[in-house]
Amino acid sequence: MRATLNYEIRDFIMEMGGKEAYKCFQCGKCMSTCPWAQIDTVTLPVYRMPQNVKLGISVSSEDKNELAREVEEVFRCVGCEACVSQCPKGVNIPNILRAIRRILGEYGSCPEVLKPVISTLRASGNPLGQPHEKRNEWAKDLEISKFDNQMEFLYFPCCFPCYDTRTQKVAQSTAKVLKKANVLFGILGAEEWCCGEAVRKMGFEKLFTELATSNIIAFQSAGVRKIITTSPHCYNTFKKEYTELLKIPQYTGQQAGEGKDVRPRFEIYHTTQLFDMLIQEGKIIPQKQLNKKVVYHDACNLGRINGIYDEPRKIITSIPGVELIEVPNFSHEYSLCCGGGSGGLWIDWPKEERMANVRVKQAIDAGAEILAVACPYCLQMFEDSVKVMDIELEVKDISELLADALSD
Repeated sequence: MRATLNYEIRDFIMEMGGKEAYKCFQCGKCMSTCPWAQIDTVTLPVYRMPQNVKLGISVSSEDKNELAREVEEVFRCVGCEACVSQCPKGVNIPNILRAIRRILGEYGSCPEVLKPVISTLRASGNPLGQPHEKRNEWAKDLEISKFDNQMEFLYFPCCFPCYDTRTQKVAQSTAKVLKKANVLFGILGAEEWCCGEAVRKMGFEKLFTELATSNIIAFQSAGVRKIITTSPHCYNTFKKEYTELLKIPQYTGQQAGEGKDVRPRFEIYHTTQLFDMLIQEGKIIPQKQLNKKVVYHDACNLGRINGIYDEPRKIITSIPGVELIEVPNFSHEYSLCCGGGSGGLWIDWPKEERMANVRVKQAIDAGAEILAVACPYCLQMFEDSVKVMDIELEVKDISELLADALSD
């Protein structure tokens, strides 16, 4: 079918953040490094996407079936930035696709499975649709205080560790480690909201801005200076994306109507960074034996996007009896994405198209008994794969491994 040229859509994509498309000269390196290249049944023409934008033929078809195919291609991107790391021009294709998604979101053309997620977030402030006032229930038996400005750290668990039964154990393990090290920290509970990272990657910029503004106001009013995050997605969003919001309402006890030029200034730590510091300072000492072979999975937002590779591995190897092994050719910056980013967590791809299945098989083939992660998305994706594949492999967050290794 002949492509439909639409320069109005092209210009809108450029305006929404797609100008990097002009830097692409179609060398094709992005194709080989894209995680979809590991799925035999899928061919995702990544290198053509910037060109389609430049030519004005991206998501411009007037044929319903053709447009649906284009939308599926756009939403296959999981935002892992493997393409960015290998591109000689540093073209950020996920950002280009985010610009396209913003247009699709405006016209309700995102995948049907994502629409309830957006509606739920708007209504309840979290993607799970749980009551906002119960955001701190994960901590009810741990005697964790509400944050005040005399504390050094705010702990921001992420929505899934706040509400999801399995990932709550990650937040609880994190709190136990921090308490063991006598770290002065607190939580905000119902005063915090979803960081908004996923909805921004899906293309819903306005909702992201609303969530981010609410969080920044809450952090500033509480006197927060340092934030610990469990999720690399929250980490990256607080560290890099919240600083883009230069104008937010000034908080004066009530939200004022006027904007004030401010930059949120918070020091952001992922749990693995802080845990490594505490171990190096001798404030926590792993003592219990764990005689297991462990593969550590580099989460995209922690490793490739923020360069945090060594700290998680140092934590794991500090645990007595652990043998840390690497997946050949798919470690560190070459780690294969779990598939959960940019809305992928909610898209139920067919079994043969699940990146997480490929990653789990890589870990098994390397000899792993435990697949260690440092991201709630990765934890969920891999545990689902282990169940579907019916294999013997433990999936554990590093906080869980460390908490178990500390003496009572």
